[in-house]
Amino acid sequence: MLLDMDLGVLLPSLIPSSQSVYVLVFYFVYLAVAGEILPGKVIRGVLLSDGSQLRYRCNGLLALTLLVAILGICAKLGIVSPLVVADRGLELLSATFIFCVLVTLALYVTGRNSSDKSSSLKPHVSGNLVHDWWFGIQLNPQFMSIDLKFFFVRAGMMGWLLINLSILAKSVQDGSLSQSMILYQIFCALYILDYFVHEEYMTSTWDIIAERLGFMLVFGDLLWIPFTFSIQGWWLLHNKVELTVPAIVANCLVFVIGYMVFRGANKQKHIFKKNPKTPIWGKPPVVVGGKLLASGYWGIARHCNYLGDLMLALSFSLPCGISSPVPYFYPIYLLILLIWRERRDEVRCAEKYKEIWAEYLRLVPWRILPYVY
Repeated sequence: MLLDMDLGVLLPSLIPSSQSVYVLVFYFVYLAVAGEILPGKVIRGVLLSDGSQLRYRCNGLLALTLLVAILGICAKLGIVSPLVVADRGLELLSATFIFCVLVTLALYVTGRNSSDKSSSLKPHVSGNLVHDWWFGIQLNPQFMSIDLKFFFVRAGMMGWLLINLSILAKSVQDGSLSQSMILYQIFCALYILDYFVHEEYMTSTWDIIAERLGFMLVFGDLLWIPFTFSIQGWWLLHNKVELTVPAIVANCLVFVIGYMVFRGANKQKHIFKKNPKTPIWGKPPVVVGGKLLASGYWGIARHCNYLGDLMLALSFSLPCGISSPVPYFYPIYLLILLIWRERRDEVRCAEKYKEIWAEYLRLVPWRILPYVY
């Protein structure tokens, strides 16, 4: 979409309109209310350093289903256009960016002035304004009892699906719906729905348990996930790609294998953290130093879940063919991000586990892809 515009058209389209602001306000208010009142499984988070545990109500799947149903009914009645996101994508992007800046400035000021001693709200101030604003000051800040970190990642994942659905409606209206678009939409929808089916697994991820909430996470959740992960959809809206049957079959295989590795590895890690004695693939788990899992996918590579994630990202782009690198922005970016994150995690683990980590490296020598990396 951006490539088809000159600056004279692009710059005005980035100015948020009142309608784009209303859309964002409605979206965040709905998620806040739905997250609090809809029934859902309440999960205890990991044990924090002060012995406390946060509680997370995992009702994201119900909230998403209800939201799509409400929007579908409103579209049918002519109350709201299903094309509102597709037609105002750049406005919503810039409005979301402004929101991210304002929210993280508020988080910075609140964190700096906090005297709370709990693990969740204790301020971590380096003295460098940019560093503290970017990486955050508090681990789990809240607003009106809403855990903002959990809220923002939920908003980003749901936003990704809503953008895709609006793009799909646009392609139907334009008569440009193709096999490639259908394949892309199915893969993304399955991935996002699966995320919310297993939403409780998010509570044991590094972002939730260790990263403080600053611009890096807020921007990543609210803007980067929905607006860049949907680039393939935007591209297919303006470029028709015809896939052969073998290409479609190969694409489906990449998605299925990627999903099995990604979901299987994350499930094993989550279950291990809950009960370290649970069998892995029908056998007692191999545990290094009583702390590190070296069985199942985690005995194949130290970050095998990253391999699954990369295969899934690739499967979202393959429907676009190979005529342009633009649709491959997401898997390329993800590859760079995950290698950087894997390197950072390895340094932290080496410092934390010391001799145990050295033994783990001996048992599991491969980082992400066995026999390659």
